[in-house]
Amino acid sequence: MPHGSQDQPSKKKGKKVTIENFYRGKTQATEEKEDEIQTKSKPSPQNGNCPQALEELKMELIQKMETFWQEKWEKIQREVNSLIDKKSQMEKQLEASNSRAHKTEKQNQSLKTRIKQLEDNDLTKQQELIKQSKKINELEENIKYLTDKVTDKENRRRRDNLRIIGLPEKPEVNKNLNAILQEIIQENCPDVLKQGGKIEIEMVHRTPSILNPQKTTPSNVIAKFKNFQAKEKILQEAKKRNFRYKGAPIRITQDLAAAMLKDRKAWNTIFRKARELVLQPRISYPSKLTIYFQGKVWVFNKIENFQIFVKKRPELIGKCDIQTQRAREKVKYEKVNMKEREKEKNVFFSFTQTLFYKGYN
Repeated sequence: MPHGSQDQPSKKKGKKVTIENFYRGKTQATEEKEDEIQTKSKPSPQNGNCPQALEELKMELIQKMETFWQEKWEKIQREVNSLIDKKSQMEKQLEASNSRAHKTEKQNQSLKTRIKQLEDNDLTKQQELIKQSKKINELEENIKYLTDKVTDKENRRRRDNLRIIGLPEKPEVNKNLNAILQEIIQENCPDVLKQGGKIEIEMVHRTPSILNPQKTTPSNVIAKFKNFQAKEKILQEAKKRNFRYKGAPIRITQDLAAAMLKDRKAWNTIFRKARELVLQPRISYPSKLTIYFQGKVWVFNKIENFQIFVKKRPELIGKCDIQTQRAREKVKYEKVNMKEREKEKNVFFSFTQTLFYKGYN
């Protein structure tokens, strides 16, 4: 009985040792250690110092628990320090990201400001361009008005002139142009001489006055008459019949300004086609084409108008194919007139500057 009563308390004390196993986990080594502790804790008949053994066991357990928790605490502290370092690193990264975002926002705002300035500048330039375009249009209209006015003045100055085309360019002819012109009038329209006697000619000359060796056709002859009525009678006779000089065909037309002659020359191809189709074409002042078609008289100011007219008449389509020729003539015309247009602009600007200085003075 005494021994049995001593075994029960020792077993209860041995079960308390399993607290260490709860924290460290049960392993085979700890179980063996537990058995060893239980064996040591049993009082033997020879050892009667049980309280001292229990105290030693208690101290050993406390020491082991302190060691365990110390290690656990150090591990937790290391993990906490690691987390603190990671947090600090993430805060630095976040601060750098915020700094970059702030910098990007500033750049974005700067770009928006620059874009707004560019848009404002573009709008201002567009407005200035519109104003300049209006001024250019006004200047072009003024140039056209002045050009037309100069051309009209030039034509009025030439109203008493006739242009003789095809007269042979020989030294003996050039020396006696006045007498030869009288012979031409006598040969082709003697009625004019019968009505008024000898035609008075103020001046007659070739244009240009210098012979161009590269030109195969003779230069035109310009004759200025003192009597406008006599000039008109000769011109009307020249429109009715073909004039000749010693059997060679010549043409007599009204002398016009160079710009108007070029405008009329643009009708040459259409004029020939219309004459082949028996449309009775005529070039009227200043540079209009007149034809007789289906019992009606048609007048065209521009070649484009004549092309539209032809497209609406199936009987004329294909017979008046002038698009290619017109394009060639247009290119040639633009090349020839480029220098003259520049001269006209320079004359216009000089004219406006002169008016400005006169008004200022």
